[in-house]
Amino acid sequence: MKLHTMQPAVGATKTRKRVGRGTGSGLGKTSGKGHKGQNARSGGGVRPGFEGGQLPLFRRLPKRGFSNARFKTTYAVINLSDLNSFENGVEVTPELLKDMGFVKNQLDGIKVLGYGTLEKKLTVKASNFSEAAREQIEKLGGKAEVI
Repeated sequence: MKLHTMQPAVGATKTRKRVGRGTGSGLGKTSGKGHKGQNARSGGGVRPGFEGGQLPLFRRLPKRGFSNARFKTTYAVINLSDLNSFENGVEVTPELLKDMGFVKNQLDGIKVLGYGTLEKKLTVKASNFSEAAREQIEKLGGKAEVI
């Protein structure tokens, strides 16, 4: 196989819709927008949820309750299998994880999850641990410290 012979799979690419191009395209003259009216104008159309002046659904329905979504805690997660790349007996800190590229940003802290198996004795400092992760770290003689 050579680079100049490669082609995308059949059906993977489409020719783009070229509007306002006379014959053959089927989208000449008014470019598929019909004659006049709000939707034919440049920048025309209505905003999402607009119902032609009728009171929109989102205003007709009662607003109830309280959402705590703005204040929820979001953790950057790391799996036990990722910690195997450290040497035995190392103290794993959030700064070290960030420097090595395991987490991009710490968000509200780092949570260690129990996915995979840990094979090294480590001292892990993080904001939170799943039960499985804490169990496995301590089973190997390491420490799971909440900071």
